[in-house]
Amino acid sequence: METYRRNTARHRVLSLRLKAQYLFIFCGGLLALFVLFVILYMVGIDQWICIGFGAASSSLLVWQTFALNARYGEHGLMKLGAARSHPRYLINRRRITRLLKRQRKEETT
Repeated sequence: METYRRNTARHRVLSLRLKAQYLFIFCGGLLALFVLFVILYMVGIDQWICIGFGAASSSLLVWQTFALNARYGEHGLMKLGAARSHPRYLINRRRITRLLKRQRKEETT
């Protein structure tokens, strides 16, 4: 009986190489473009204009999503958003002597 080598290529899972939030951006963008395409078609805009707009905007979405993934990585957008929410510097308007004094706890009786 002959032995055959197992074909492992057909058992691979399709991978888009997108991670984390980029999948949500990608899927949400494609859904929004589909809804916009349907609205444009229902309004009465020419079919070929709608198809051209859909193809151009979806290719732009795919290109930008993969560019963001390559630039910022898996957690990059979250780090970028966190860095934007922090203040650039802190302002403390208390006098230095007041900052150096020890604060006393008030006793309640």
